[in-house]
Amino acid sequence: MNDRYDAGYGETSYELVGYDEYGQPMYRQVPSQQIPQQAYDPYGQQQGYGYDPYAQGGQQQTPAYDPYDTGQQAPTAAYDTGRQAPVHDPYGTGTYAQQEGAGTAAPYDPYGQTATSGQQPRVAEQTAYIPQQAGPPEADEETEAPARPQRDYHTEQFAFVEEPDADSEDVIDWLNFTENRTERREEAKRRARSRLVALVVVLALTAVGGVGYLWYAGKLPGLSSSDESKAGTTTASAAQKRDVIVVHLHDTAQGGTSTVLLVDNTTTKQGTTVLLPNSLVVTTDDGTTTTLAKSVDEDGSEGTRQALDTVLGTDIEGTWRLDTPYLQNLVDLVGNIEVDTDTAVPDPDAKKKGQAPLVNKGEDQTLSGKMAVAYATYRAEGEAQNAQLERFGQVMQGVLRKVSSDAQGATVTVQTLAQILDPSLTEKDLGAFLAKLADLAKGGDYKTALLPVQADGTLSAEAGASVVKDVLGGTAKSPDKDAVVSVSVQNASGTKANTEDARVVLLNGGFTFLEAGTPSGTQSTSKVLYADAAEKENATEVAKTLGLPTSAVKKGTVTANADVAVVLGQDYEPSTS
Repeated sequence: MNDRYDAGYGETSYELVGYDEYGQPMYRQVPSQQIPQQAYDPYGQQQGYGYDPYAQGGQQQTPAYDPYDTGQQAPTAAYDTGRQAPVHDPYGTGTYAQQEGAGTAAPYDPYGQTATSGQQPRVAEQTAYIPQQAGPPEADEETEAPARPQRDYHTEQFAFVEEPDADSEDVIDWLNFTENRTERREEAKRRARSRLVALVVVLALTAVGGVGYLWYAGKLPGLSSSDESKAGTTTASAAQKRDVIVVHLHDTAQGGTSTVLLVDNTTTKQGTTVLLPNSLVVTTDDGTTTTLAKSVDEDGSEGTRQALDTVLGTDIEGTWRLDTPYLQNLVDLVGNIEVDTDTAVPDPDAKKKGQAPLVNKGEDQTLSGKMAVAYATYRAEGEAQNAQLERFGQVMQGVLRKVSSDAQGATVTVQTLAQILDPSLTEKDLGAFLAKLADLAKGGDYKTALLPVQADGTLSAEAGASVVKDVLGGTAKSPDKDAVVSVSVQNASGTKANTEDARVVLLNGGFTFLEAGTPSGTQSTSKVLYADAAEKENATEVAKTLGLPTSAVKKGTVTANADVAVVLGQDYEPSTS
C-alpha cells in the first residue's frame, strides 16, 4: 500500500509496515529520485522534527507525534537517517526487519539533526512534546552481540518511572485504614471482655454479701426454727447491738410512778418499748430486795438503773425522768398525737360528775398534752396497774411517731422542754436517740412488749425469755423470792377496789403481793397476822405501809406461801380514789 503526500518539495512514497506498541501505524519511506513535497503526516505533526525512537533501520522516517498540535501547516523537513525503520520489537530481542537498500545503522538521533543531505528548511521554534518510551532492556555485555549499537538514553525518557502513582498511595492508605480498623475492633473486643469479667465479679460479690447479710440478720429463707436453735440463737441474739434507756413517769398530781425501757436494736433495725411492772423484785446496793416502785422512790435513778441491769442482764445507758408536766409539754411540742384508746377517761378537773369525758374511747383519737397525761396515768377502780402501764406505753409510741427523725430537730425539742436531765444522759444524746426511734416508729418497725412478772414479783426463765432474751438480749436473774417479804391479802371490806389499792401500796413498799380472794362476809376491822415470831417485825411494817394501826398486828394463821397475812376490813382507807 502506497500513500503519497505532496508538500511542494517533491513526491515521497510511504509503505505501511506494521503498528507500534501503542497501536499507531508505522510506515517506511520508499526511495525516489525526487522529493517534490513534504511526506504525508497522518497525525498532523507540522512542528518539530520527526521522531524515530529506535532509529536503526535504513531510510525509514517516522513522523513525529505532536499531542499539542495547533493545526498550523508550517513546512517541516523530512527526516531521513538513512537507516531502515525497525520492526516493532516489544521484547527487546534485537531482531529488526531489514529493508532493501538499507544502509548501516546510524546513531540514535532523537531530534532529527542528521537528516538526508540538502539544506533543511527552518522550522518553528516550538518543539513538540514527544512522550518518551523506554527501549528494550540492554543485554549483558558479555552475552550481547557487539553489533548492537549503544543507545543514548535520557532521564526524561523514564520520567514516568519516577512519578508517584496515585493509585499506589490509595492502596497504601486503604491498607493502613484496614489495619487500624482491625486493631480498633480487637481492642474493643478486649475492653468488652474485661468489662464483662468485672461485671460478673461485682455481681458475684454482691450476691455473696447479700446472702451473708441475710444469714447474719437471721432472714435467710429456708432456715427453720430447729435450724436456728442448732446454730445457737442465744449467741446471735446476744451479739446484736442495742441502745437502751429507762424512762420513769412521775405522776405529780396523784403520786406513783410508771417505768418503761426504750430499746433501739441497731442490728435488726427494730425499736421496742418494754413495760416494767412496779411489782418486779430487784436487789438494792446493800444486797436487800425491794420492788421496782419502791426502788424508784428511795434509791433514785442511779440505784434503780443498776438494780435493773442486775435483774435483767442489760446495759442501760441512761435514765430519763419524765414528770407529767413535761410529758404534757412534749406532746404539745410535737403537735398532738394519735392513739387507739381502750377506755374513756374523765376530766380530772371536772367539778361535777357526769360531764363529758376528757378522752373518748376509740381508734385514732387525737390527744393534746393534757389528754395524753390523763390517759397515760389513768387506772380505773379495781383495775390492775399493768393496764395503766400499757396506756403509758401507747402514749410513748404516739410521741415517737411525731418526733423529728432528724437528730438536730429532736435535740431542739428536748432542749425546749428545759428539763434537768440525769447526768448520764445529755440533751444531745437523748435527742439523737429519740430521732432514731422516731424513724423506726414512722416506718412501722416499732412495738410494745410487757415484761411478764409472776405474782411474787420474780421472773421465771420461761416467762421472761421472750422479752428478756429476745428483746433485751439479757438473762433473767431474779433474786431469791424468799428474800422478799410476801404478803397475802384477803378483801373483807366489801369494796372490790380495795384489793388492787392494797396491792399497789404493798408493791410500792417493797413487799410481794399475793391475792387470797374474798370471804363470804365483811369485817369491820382489818387484821395483820404473822405465824412465826420472827415475822412480827415484818408484820408491823406491813401495817404501817397499808395505813393500819399497830394494834391490828396479831399472831395467827398464815398460808404456807406467805410470810404475813392481811384481812382488809371496812376501816381500810384506800390510798387512791
